[in-house]
Amino acid sequence: MEAPLYPDLPPDSSASYGGPPAFWVGPRYLAGDDGRLYDTVADTLAGLGWAGLTIVRGRQVPDEAPEDRQVLRSTVLHVSPDALRWAQWCLADEPFHLGELPIAWQISARGEADSPLAQWSAYFTRDVPGEALAEFLIALDAHEQPAVPLGGSELVLDAVAAHGWFRDVDQPQTAATDPTFTSHISLGEVPPLIQDADPHALTAEADEAGPAGWQAWSEPALGAPCLWAASFAASVPHDLVAAFAASLSSTAPVLRRVLPAATRERLLRAPAN
Repeated sequence: MEAPLYPDLPPDSSASYGGPPAFWVGPRYLAGDDGRLYDTVADTLAGLGWAGLTIVRGRQVPDEAPEDRQVLRSTVLHVSPDALRWAQWCLADEPFHLGELPIAWQISARGEADSPLAQWSAYFTRDVPGEALAEFLIALDAHEQPAVPLGGSELVLDAVAAHGWFRDVDQPQTAATDPTFTSHISLGEVPPLIQDADPHALTAEADEAGPAGWQAWSEPALGAPCLWAASFAASVPHDLVAAFAASLSSTAPVLRRVLPAATRERLLRAPAN
C-alpha cells in the first residue's frame, strides 16, 4: 500500500461537496499553504516541463507475502529539462528539520550537467505559502545559469520594502520584518546541514563564520513555534531569493480553505463566492 503525500491532511476539499468554504485571505506570509504545498509546486513544475520521478522504499518483515509489503513513498523528484535544477519532496520517514519543522521541499541547482554535486540548495517547510515557492521556481526555471547570481543582496530587501516591510534598525542592509513583526528575512549564518558547494562553506572552522545565506521564517508570537521556515544556501543567487521574497510579502490576497490555527485570528478574510 502506498502512503499518501499528505497523510495527516484531509483530501482536497475543493473536490467535495459541502467542504470548507473558500476565503480570500491576507497577509500572505501568515496564510499557510492551504494543505496543498506538494500539489501547488508539482503543478507549477509540470507546467514548466520538469519531469517527475518517484523514488520508493519498501518495508518488509520476514515471511511476509509480497502483496502485504508496505511501500513508503520517501521522495518525489522533479528534474528540469536541462538537468541543471531539481526539486525534491521529502516525507517524514527521515526528517530533516529547520526551525524545528520538517523540511517539505528541497530545491537544488548546479552549474554543469555533468557535475555530480549541487552548487546550492534551498529548503522549505510546510506552511510556506505555495505562491512564494512557485515564484521562486519560475524564476529558477527562467535563469539561464542557475548557479550564477544576477544582482546583489539589496534585491531581496528592496523586494520586501516595496510591499511595506521594515528594514531592521540594527541591520538595515541585511534584515527586514513585516509590519506585524511576525515574519522575517535575514542574511546571516546558515543553519547546519545546508548544502552548498562554496569552498568557504565547506572549510569554515567551528568557531569561524562561513558565507552568509538568506533565512526567512514566521513566528506568530514571541517564543511560539514557527509557522514556517525557509533557508537558502550562501550560493543561492540573490535574484532568486528576491523572487521568493517579493511573492511572500505581496499584499495581494490568496485563496485558502485551510487556515493555520496559529494565525487564524490574525488573517483578514473575505468570502471567495
